[in-house]
Amino acid sequence: MDILNYTEAHHEFRQRLRAFLEKEVIPNAAQWEKDHIVPREIWNKIGQQGFLSTSVAEEYDGLGEDFLYSTIVCEEMASTGQTGLAATLHSDVVVPYIEEYGSEELKRKYLPGCVSGDIVTAVAMTEPGAGSDLSSIQTTAVEEGDEVIISGSKTFISNGIHCDIVIVAAKDPAVENPYNALSLYIVDDGAPGFEKGEQLEKMGWHSQDTAELFFNNCRIPKTNILGEKGFGFLMLMGKLQQERLVCAMGAVYGAQKCLDGIIEYCKKTSDASGKPLSKSQAVQFALVEMAADVKIGRTFVDKLIAEHIEKKDIKTETSMAKFWMTEMTNRIIGRSLEIMGDFGTVETNPLLRGWRDARVTSIFAGTNEIMKFIISKLMKL
Repeated sequence: MDILNYTEAHHEFRQRLRAFLEKEVIPNAAQWEKDHIVPREIWNKIGQQGFLSTSVAEEYDGLGEDFLYSTIVCEEMASTGQTGLAATLHSDVVVPYIEEYGSEELKRKYLPGCVSGDIVTAVAMTEPGAGSDLSSIQTTAVEEGDEVIISGSKTFISNGIHCDIVIVAAKDPAVENPYNALSLYIVDDGAPGFEKGEQLEKMGWHSQDTAELFFNNCRIPKTNILGEKGFGFLMLMGKLQQERLVCAMGAVYGAQKCLDGIIEYCKKTSDASGKPLSKSQAVQFALVEMAADVKIGRTFVDKLIAEHIEKKDIKTETSMAKFWMTEMTNRIIGRSLEIMGDFGTVETNPLLRGWRDARVTSIFAGTNEIMKFIISKLMKL
């Protein structure tokens, strides 16, 4: 029996999305890599087809659907072999902050655009001197009348160039306890004092518009706070379960794509004796081991998806999944390139892009070392 029970509506959604990606994304992915950015209009196209922020309620122009729709989007996006159109980041990491913590005014102002693709979102936590340790954030937010003045900088922000709004983690410098000082604010592109830096050149994710963001006495309405002042740390912690689950999902779906690719390659490519590589026992054993890793990983992830839908507390398990799946994916892609030999080093090899893109997954959304530290505390070690 399958762990996840997809309905006919789910299958129909998947087929529509797959057809869209085959037409609008996959043929253009290589060019986007060369351009080092996706065109802004692709966000409007995917939004207009109903593939963004599928959980948003109908009253805000969303579909109001369950998390399995997000699972489908994540899996099908992984099949495209590109990372520039970061739909899952937008829909399942950033927008949920507005859904859960935004005032009614903020929901009506922003959610319809998040669904349609007219609004691209980003979340800004990481700073030049603060990564996984949120208590080290130095960006400040000071209230002045009906406004909040934000000062500081953020770096490695995905969707940093295209973003129309960014959720910024900033602290009240008057509050001594760093965890009680944090709040979350929505900053609109074009807000006075908000500037986007140059797009960062990276080893992978070439078409993903990752950038530095600068807040030079940036003024926003006080009403743009998410939730209550001083509850930023708790809100971030509350959303990390889904963020880490999404990371694990993307990793295992990427590993599956790699496995499918290397198996097809080994069946079609001959060794020096003229036999397909897949007939070599050494290659067979390697492929079997990789297939077992993917099967085990996918079973674990499917179980976590089901439990997440049931709203169970699985912070320990999603942290485990995040580090194990990302390390597994890196291991599988690296081994696949070794099997390919010289072709494993050629830019026309699609797995080479996958190898570059996969490397950062063990670093973002909390490094894997941080995952292990968190798990050790949850295990009371």
